[in-house]
Amino acid sequence: MSPIVMPMASTVVDSILFRDAFGTAKMRAIFSDHALIQRYIDAEVALAQAEARVGVIPAEAAEVIARESKIERIDFDHMREETDIVGYPILPLVHQLVAMCGDGEGGAGRYVHWGATTQDIMDTAVALQVRDALDSIDADIRELRSILAALAKKHRDTPMAGRTHLQQALPVTFGYKVAIWLAMFDRHQERLAQLRPRVALVEFAGAAGTLASLGTSEGNQGFAVQQAMAEMLGLGVPATTWHVARDGFAEAVNLLALVTGSLGKIALDIMIMASTEFAEVYEPFVKGRGASSTMPQKRNPISSELMLAASKAVRQHAGLMVDAMVQDFERATGPWHAEWIAIPESFILTSGALHQAKFALGGLVVDEARMAHNLGITKGLIVAEAVMMGMAPHIGRQQAHDLVYDACRTVNDHGGTLAEALAALPAVTAHFDRATIDRLTDPANYLGLAPQMVDRALALSAELSSAPSPT
Repeated sequence: MSPIVMPMASTVVDSILFRDAFGTAKMRAIFSDHALIQRYIDAEVALAQAEARVGVIPAEAAEVIARESKIERIDFDHMREETDIVGYPILPLVHQLVAMCGDGEGGAGRYVHWGATTQDIMDTAVALQVRDALDSIDADIRELRSILAALAKKHRDTPMAGRTHLQQALPVTFGYKVAIWLAMFDRHQERLAQLRPRVALVEFAGAAGTLASLGTSEGNQGFAVQQAMAEMLGLGVPATTWHVARDGFAEAVNLLALVTGSLGKIALDIMIMASTEFAEVYEPFVKGRGASSTMPQKRNPISSELMLAASKAVRQHAGLMVDAMVQDFERATGPWHAEWIAIPESFILTSGALHQAKFALGGLVVDEARMAHNLGITKGLIVAEAVMMGMAPHIGRQQAHDLVYDACRTVNDHGGTLAEALAALPAVTAHFDRATIDRLTDPANYLGLAPQMVDRALALSAELSSAPSPT
């Protein structure tokens, strides 16, 4: 039996062990080497066809280039070896395309890459990848918003303890908490739509970005070729070259940092709420998921942990992309290369985090009884403000404050409930019977406008969802 040859993956995004924990097959496919080289070829073919349309190169040459430039004919080993020497993959690719299309006198190969520079092809290819990747992220966010909307609606009126500084503060509802999550992703959906036309742009400008390679006279056909190439690839046309103006790609990755940042916030909430002492929510049960090698009772929040890790990694790449914006003159000496690391990994990690979020939230186990139990552990003290405000119209705010303060001290020092402590104060019972005291000290009666905020969030999200998808 021949030995099994293991792939030589070395990062979590392509690891045979971790790739589906930190990414998705769909996003890996978009940013695979095969897909990237195909996008290089797409850009070269579109350039030739655009130049033929405008009359820069013969139409017959463009037909040959489109017909013969096939990724199946690429010698990848040779291309890699030559890339190691050149430092960029386009010249090695062009060498092979020229051979495919005929490199002799009169051959169409002489028109391959006509008037372009390496970065034109590479930037255009990445713009195509980012466009497709944004479509995938857009679809994932839409699915996640649907899950969150259903969860918020279901638990619109499910009371639980609201917490500030990790201490119980005032009652809220679980639906209110989820509506806050939903509103974040509504905004991300809008940001993505606004970003798309700023980043899905063609790049064809030549060596220094001036399109001088197609002539400098009034008959310069550079803009016409640029426009035709953009139309063929489904990309927009920039006002100027963006060889060293990297704000579009930087904005895209920083949007991913916002998306994963929101996922990290949700993950942190779930992890704390799933802790033994809280026990309010759990990720969906799958046999063996989250198991410990030594503690059989464990049910670790694996998806949330992966979401949080992704948020930290993408945040670092977002900073790298902003750093890479600082480029020298008309062609950078290194910052551009940092994008080759940050862009694919950021999209793959974000896709993986969204996948984990859809799983965790789509089957989230919500223990309403435990939420009610936790809401009652302060024995009514969580609604001390409610009691004070309920009594104030009858006895004055300051006196109400002092009475409730004394009652709270009694509970803390001697036990019992806030209702019992209040009922033992003649200054209180002179104005309120026990039924009124019980009503004032019931946390479920002090939810503010939390349920109504859920309604408002759901309505706004539905309005956004009714808009046509850009994909």
